[in-house]
Amino acid sequence: MTCSDPAYRQFDFWIGEWDVHKADGSLAGTNRIDKEYGGCVLHERYATPKGYSGESLNTYDVARKVWHQSWVDNAGLLLLLDGGLVDGRMVMEGAGQAPNGAAIRHRITWTPNPDGTVRQLWESTDAGGKWSVAFDGLYKRRPAR
Repeated sequence: MTCSDPAYRQFDFWIGEWDVHKADGSLAGTNRIDKEYGGCVLHERYATPKGYSGESLNTYDVARKVWHQSWVDNAGLLLLLDGGLVDGRMVMEGAGQAPNGAAIRHRITWTPNPDGTVRQLWESTDAGGKWSVAFDGLYKRRPAR
């Protein structure tokens, strides 16, 4: 099977090499997103100057009609998200666990901006279900080398 369904192109705005900046403008890290496996998978590789790193595999699940992300990192986090395109933004959500063992939710929204940047907003709930911002990053394309 080839990944020819147009839904596989919905997240292409995230492909590239990026400098990721925090809300205060400081550099959070670098991220590289490549299209792999015949155009079926977006492979993310993220790293910070302080040694944190992780990667994700993202694909459109044609059977369930949803996008799926599996994220792993060097802190031992496994994050499984599902979602899709909502008003031009990619929105994925999934269950998680707080350090105290309580069930929480994660929601990440990627918004392509008219200037070519991409905003990534990661929100999480507390044990009571109240949402708060875990990370708010602005992706700026890295200059060609």
